[in-house]
Amino acid sequence: MNIFALPAKKVKRGARQNVTPSPVQWRFVLVIAIVMLVFAGLGVRAAYIQVIAPDNLIAQGDNRTMRTKDMPAYRGIITDRNGVELAVSVPVRAIYADPKIIHEQGGLEQFERWEALADVLGRDVEDLRSKVQNPKRRFVYLQRQVSPAMADYVAKLDIPGIYLRRESRRYYPNGEVTAQLIGITDVDDSGLEGLERLYDDWLTGTPGSKVIRRDAKGRQVEILKSTDGEEAGNLKLTIDQRIQALAYREIKEAMLYYQAASASAIVLDAHTGDVLAMVNAPSFNPNDRSDVSPHRMRNRVLTDAFEPGSSLKPLAVLSALEFGSVKVGDIVNTNPGWMRLGGSLVKDARNYGKLTLEEIIQHSSNMGTSRLALGVPKPFLLDTYYNMGLMSDTGTNMPGESNGLFHERSRWSDFELATLSFGYGISVTTAQLARMYATLANGGVSMPLNIVKQPQSTGYKPEPQRVVSEKNARAVLEMMESVVQRGGTATKAAVPGYRVGGKTGTSRKAVAGGYGDEYVNIFAGVAPLSDPQIVTVVLINEPGGDLYHAGDTAAPVFSEIMGGALQLLNIAPDDKQVTSTKWLNGGRNGS
Repeated sequence: MNIFALPAKKVKRGARQNVTPSPVQWRFVLVIAIVMLVFAGLGVRAAYIQVIAPDNLIAQGDNRTMRTKDMPAYRGIITDRNGVELAVSVPVRAIYADPKIIHEQGGLEQFERWEALADVLGRDVEDLRSKVQNPKRRFVYLQRQVSPAMADYVAKLDIPGIYLRRESRRYYPNGEVTAQLIGITDVDDSGLEGLERLYDDWLTGTPGSKVIRRDAKGRQVEILKSTDGEEAGNLKLTIDQRIQALAYREIKEAMLYYQAASASAIVLDAHTGDVLAMVNAPSFNPNDRSDVSPHRMRNRVLTDAFEPGSSLKPLAVLSALEFGSVKVGDIVNTNPGWMRLGGSLVKDARNYGKLTLEEIIQHSSNMGTSRLALGVPKPFLLDTYYNMGLMSDTGTNMPGESNGLFHERSRWSDFELATLSFGYGISVTTAQLARMYATLANGGVSMPLNIVKQPQSTGYKPEPQRVVSEKNARAVLEMMESVVQRGGTATKAAVPGYRVGGKTGTSRKAVAGGYGDEYVNIFAGVAPLSDPQIVTVVLINEPGGDLYHAGDTAAPVFSEIMGGALQLLNIAPDDKQVTSTKWLNGGRNGS
């Protein structure tokens, strides 16, 4: 037995002693609870955003990825009767700025780039920078309708807040030749003058649009919606550009040669009333309006009224024939070459004695037309003037068209009726005079004038109607042939190879208290007489120099325009007594 062995310790058995938990365990539970609450809150929030109220989140996403892209609608094309383009729209760019972006991204600090921008635009750099000084503005134009090359250069400058947008600019291939007729548009492509203004709604289309979605790099990934625009309508005119160019060239040369204030001409299809040419000089370049004055933009053929003078004398003969006071073969005594009516004098250049109706027109006798007019009742005489369309619109519906000037009186003196017979006391436009001659050429049927072939006008147009007998209209036409023959007042109006009938008009311009020293020269005529096809009226306003009679100024211009138009339209010659290889083998210049 080991004396050093200790006695065995007696183990006391019973209940275990409680131990206080460590603080670490409570922290773990708290974290778990918080995490669960956070996830629960996120779940509730996600459910609320995506299920209960998702619109705000969708809107924010769409603002970042969706874009609306406008599809340009170009203005309709204007063409002549043969499809030659007279007005087209070409794509250009507009340069605009977002001042807020410029200020936020320090765009104004890039002074060298602003100088380059000002240089290419031809503007002052400080003027450009002043346009973007207000950081609250979001849009301001810097330059409209710039060329693609200029737009590419501006894009390469990469100035923050400077952007480009698509637009179109009107271009007129024929320039000043058709300027007053076609008209012009403003910088927003809205019609301002002429046909551009009259048919503005028809020529203007409605732009389409596409709603697209882009990715983070700006690439298109989806087309969400597409809206088709309304296509612009095209305009087809009755104008023949070949005749238009010919007439303008002759009118412009005549204005310069005769030192005239202006000149105008109109060419009509006698049977349909279609306007084949309508020209004025001086004109303007519609593609460069930096130096355009209002008087150059006026379409004088339609807007300017004048006293037509002797060009109305065939109406006095026609009125007498229609009333029955004379017949085609009758003689009118003009002796002694003058007469007094109410204290006023009516006279001829010389005493022509006894004249036939044809000779009255050939020699342009004031005495002859006065005696014829005074032999017809006043109401009948005035009705003839009205029926021939001299005091009404021509049917073109063009803006600014004048109806002429005519002072209807309750009482007419013999002198007033006499002066009316030779074209004084009444003012008409070149277009009205052309319509009158077209009525004669059309056998007494008055036709409204047409400028637009398609679409057909929905506005009011006078209906064709017979206003004088075909027999008398034809008789007066035959009489007017003597005017361009030997002994007539306008031998220079003759067209080799063709029978031409017409009448000169040399009238003094009215001034305060009477008549001044300025003249209006007119020649109106029809060809070919065997089968009238074309009517042409030429007006030379205030010719300078020594030549101031219509037979010396307007008549030769008429010959050039009428002759060229007949050739261009392939109308066969009808004068068997005239042969001219120059005309029959290749035109006026023999080419």
